[in-house]
Amino acid sequence: MSDNEHRQLARDSLFVMAELRVDGVDGEQRIRVRNLSSGGLMAEGGGHVLRGQLVWVKVRNIGWVEGSVAWVQDNRFGIAFREEIDPKVARAPVVAGEGTPRFVKPALSYVPLGELRKI
Repeated sequence: MSDNEHRQLARDSLFVMAELRVDGVDGEQRIRVRNLSSGGLMAEGGGHVLRGQLVWVKVRNIGWVEGSVAWVQDNRFGIAFREEIDPKVARAPVVAGEGTPRFVKPALSYVPLGELRKI
């Protein structure tokens, strides 16, 4: 049986940055999430992680998710989540809010030059 036949959860390929906390290590590390499913993710980058290590990943639009390192190969690793998530929520557009930086907020609507008023 191939590895693909062992997998039971559909995975979405994507490329987003995330934060990683590793049990026993101070601070957070930036990682690149390559694919995501309800039960886990594949990432690359960050510091050195070990199979079985307890970790937390800040998944976009979801927040911090607890899991453990399932496998490590070179600079890539898999994380199995403790509880399932909805991966579609992570793919949803980021909503502009009070704390959202201006460069990620939707553009202001276009106003023709003649319709501007002097302040």
